[in-house]
Amino acid sequence: MKSNSNNQLNPPVFAMALMPFLESIPGFAPPQQQLLDHVNSQVPDAAAGRERFFFVPGHDDGKIAHPRMSCRGVSVSYQGKLALHPVDLEVARNGVFALIGTAGSGKSTFLRCLNRMNDGLPGCQVHGKVILNGQDIYAPGIDTVSLRAQVSMVFQKPNPYPQTVYENVAYGLRIHGLTTCPSHEHALVEEVLRQAGLWPELRTQLKQAAHRLPLGLQQRLCIARALAIKPRVLLMDEPCSALDPVSTSIIEGLIEELGKSYPILLATHSIQQAARISQQTAFFDAGHLVEIGQTAQIFTNPRQPLTETYISGRLG
Repeated sequence: MKSNSNNQLNPPVFAMALMPFLESIPGFAPPQQQLLDHVNSQVPDAAAGRERFFFVPGHDDGKIAHPRMSCRGVSVSYQGKLALHPVDLEVARNGVFALIGTAGSGKSTFLRCLNRMNDGLPGCQVHGKVILNGQDIYAPGIDTVSLRAQVSMVFQKPNPYPQTVYENVAYGLRIHGLTTCPSHEHALVEEVLRQAGLWPELRTQLKQAAHRLPLGLQQRLCIARALAIKPRVLLMDEPCSALDPVSTSIIEGLIEELGKSYPILLATHSIQQAARISQQTAFFDAGHLVEIGQTAQIFTNPRQPLTETYISGRLG
């Protein structure tokens, strides 16, 4: 069978992945210096030298037919200084879209643009368009409270309301007019907790203070709280970074399952997490969108040398 070059492993990335195994073979002397020289010849040490990779970011060849959200030239400035250079990307109607990059790369800044969380920051200016349901969310007259119900955010550190488990879910249902009576409310709370995989564990603890739950359960409750108001898009900013490996695995499984029904944009420092649970990936560096592609392509055959050095551990 004739192989497709787009699906072949990129040789330098593949070589780096195999190196620990090869080094374990008695008598094997890896040509590490040649490999490092190859990488360093393509990636300057100074951040300023990275600019040569940003003229034409790597993108998928095809467009999304009916995107849930479209970003056109989205950029962010603080006190007149450009922090995020113009970003163009489209978000499908379901699936997990990972945003990867080092700390300060711009991925979280971009994520906060998608529900206008940057609005309250002093000196912050956002330019460009973010289209949701055919409307620019930065158009005059947009109600940000309503917007943030449609584009819900789950933060790095669990932040349940200082109320009971039940009230953490029911409160959003009430203020958005999604419940008609107490029995209907209870049914919806149960439905959401089941959707988040929490009902078996919390059905007898609904009156317990949410902040007394273990961190992993708190974060899953925050995800349930976001789901309760029927969002169009879910944003997640490092949702597992404060959690233990077991809780991380459970939440990754939940994100993967929810991605079948929702578009989820996941900012993460963990390239392993992005590889495990996302279908699309965007790589940010120094405020630039460097490359977008299918996750399998990004991790096996990146188009940009800077992407290659990041995913192989040579950057950050």
